[in-house]
Amino acid sequence: MRQFNKLISYSVFLLAAVMVIAFSGTCLGATPNEVKAPVVRLGIDNIDQHLKIFAGKRIGLITNATGINSNYQSSIDVLYAKTKLVALFSPEHGIRGAVKAGDDVNSQKDAKTGLPVYSLYGDTKKPKPEMLKDIDILAFDIQDIGARSYTYIYTMAYAMQSAKENGKTFVVFDRPNPVGGVEVEGGLIKSGYESFIGMYPIPIRHGMTVGELARLFNKEFKINCDLVVVPMTGWKRDMYYSDTGLPWVMTSPNIPTPDTALTYPATGIFGGTNVSEGVGTTRPFDFVAAPWLNAEAFADRMNALKLPGVVFRPAYFRPQFGQFVGKECGGVQLHITDRRAFRPVRTGMTLLYTIQELNTDFSYNLTGKSTPTIDLVTGDSSVRLGRYGLDELLAEWDKEATAFKTMAKQYYLY
Repeated sequence: MRQFNKLISYSVFLLAAVMVIAFSGTCLGATPNEVKAPVVRLGIDNIDQHLKIFAGKRIGLITNATGINSNYQSSIDVLYAKTKLVALFSPEHGIRGAVKAGDDVNSQKDAKTGLPVYSLYGDTKKPKPEMLKDIDILAFDIQDIGARSYTYIYTMAYAMQSAKENGKTFVVFDRPNPVGGVEVEGGLIKSGYESFIGMYPIPIRHGMTVGELARLFNKEFKINCDLVVVPMTGWKRDMYYSDTGLPWVMTSPNIPTPDTALTYPATGIFGGTNVSEGVGTTRPFDFVAAPWLNAEAFADRMNALKLPGVVFRPAYFRPQFGQFVGKECGGVQLHITDRRAFRPVRTGMTLLYTIQELNTDFSYNLTGKSTPTIDLVTGDSSVRLGRYGLDELLAEWDKEATAFKTMAKQYYLY
């Protein structure tokens, strides 16, 4: 019996040893999973097929930290190696993306290449002739987020104008729209409400890539520059950024992830109000809150509306900077449950109208400027002055978005 027990113990020991070895082989000695190649090739990834455009030409590049290829190489380094890159141009947030929203970007020299970096944010938004005198081609490679009020697309538009005026070719290295190219939402900028957060009459969620927008800007708004778009390969209109397999670089300090790009068109409007959109927290644009808001009542009211693709959770936070710094704010966090069903513009306007129904403390920020920020963001004064009920407003905006999409299709590349 004793020998039998020893045999059993020895067998259990051997089995345990085999399992440990097998487990160790799997966890420690196994070959790690290879990183899958992205299903989308960016415009900058396809440069070798388009090098004849740049042959014998001096190149200026408008870019920032988002300008990388699928191998994480900076577009600056790619062009520096493959073309005669002679100058860099920086949009809002700076060439490395570290300058916060609204702050001036200073001209400087790039530490790695020693090339001059000209600022296109602050006093100079449009490249001056002296900035372009030593270049033949002005190129653009920046990741957009698909929202009208994001300034990079207007930096591109101003640069296209300057290219036309100074006889330069303008080249766009195309990139995905991170919130897809199918859905188009929101009304258009009306005459008299144009600004650097809404230069042309396009919807709040425009559904186009930067290359497609450049084509539209060039013809519809009569820029008429010598435009070349280096297209992506593999991108489809129903793709969100996570479908592409591409690396993401935060497009600005408060757009850390592709998911933020989806909530931005919903909550970004609150930058023109006395309500926090979560800037100053680790989840910017995921929140809508204020010190005077009842989080539970607000969440209950919003969830009762059963808006598609989103759940509203009561939330509290103290912003570390920005509006209401250090004060406890109550409100909701947006949890996207179905990104394809989620309609950020409809959701954002529903949030805005619901807050006004629940609270008499709500107000728009009127800073003494000739045009309040909320008017520039929404396209005119209709929202601020309450000219429409919510359903009426959204119906009108849907008509404008549908008409825009019908027109814009002629500029689609994918």
